[in-house]
Amino acid sequence: MKITVQSKSGETAFHCGQRETILHAGLRQGLSLPYECATGTCGTCRARVMSGEVEVRWKEAPGGAQLKPEKGDILMCQARARSDCVLRVPSDIVVVEKSVPAPRRGVIRNIRKLTKDVAEFEVHLSEPMNFEAGQFVVVETEQLTGGRAYSMVNFNRETDRIGLVLKRKPGGGFSDWLFAAHGAEPEVAVFGPLGRAVFRPHEDRNILCIAGGSGIAGMMSILACAVEADYFRTHKGSVFFGVRTLQDTFYLELLARYAEASHGNLAVTLALSDEAARTPTHVDFPALRLADGMVHEVAATATAGGDRDAIAFVAGPPVMVDAAIRTLITSGVRTQDIRYDKFG
Repeated sequence: MKITVQSKSGETAFHCGQRETILHAGLRQGLSLPYECATGTCGTCRARVMSGEVEVRWKEAPGGAQLKPEKGDILMCQARARSDCVLRVPSDIVVVEKSVPAPRRGVIRNIRKLTKDVAEFEVHLSEPMNFEAGQFVVVETEQLTGGRAYSMVNFNRETDRIGLVLKRKPGGGFSDWLFAAHGAEPEVAVFGPLGRAVFRPHEDRNILCIAGGSGIAGMMSILACAVEADYFRTHKGSVFFGVRTLQDTFYLELLARYAEASHGNLAVTLALSDEAARTPTHVDFPALRLADGMVHEVAATATAGGDRDAIAFVAGPPVMVDAAIRTLITSGVRTQDIRYDKFG
């Protein structure tokens, strides 16, 4: 089907297959369609159908709460074209240099519990993927409706294996399915890489990372890239990892290793919201600092009067992301220097 998009920057068109969503088809063909999560939870990829017929896969998607279906409003990440369509999108649409590849097949392997409700798993890809540190993919299985967004933990160029982190939530369809699949090797479809919260060493800036819970995943990829490039020889970095208690932490050994390899220029702080820090540093990993409080508040206190020219990366639960962004703006960080991909 032919999809014609009317936007602030004019009119453009692309083709969409029967089994792909309108968002995926546009991104695959190099258009800068708006999105954040690409899974139906954020609402960023909204559009209005001016003519044509579409099929909405997930009518109850949280991101569609403010839409007006009676007027033709849709989420492009949940819509499949059933005829040629004309859409109106309230943003600028341009052709970008990097398009998103067509979905790859993948096999889930090496599921490993990190805490009582957080697990790490690998996806072995049918074709290698090249991604930037901080990006994410959308994973889908035929057993469940809709895709789930997960940031890569690792950083490798042209890799056929990506590491992802999942937090188990009550009633979470994908997490329940994955935990039940322990020992099996289920097949999935992987679309990506996606996301704009990326780290690029050539930008030559200090970095600040604020993560809550499983949001640390993308930060681990950023740190892996930075350490590989020996970035902290000449730049400073600060990482604030927020969890409820010390028992909810993970990747501590790897975080400590990155701090120790940073020539003293990377500070990693574990922020405990529901537990008092009994020592200033972790007993087993002295390179990691401990602090009490919500992670965005701990970061604000530690960086008060600090480097306002740093690039800030934020990831975690939506409420935490919003609070961290407000804190950063209040402290003088420019909005264009705050990078995040909100999954909710």
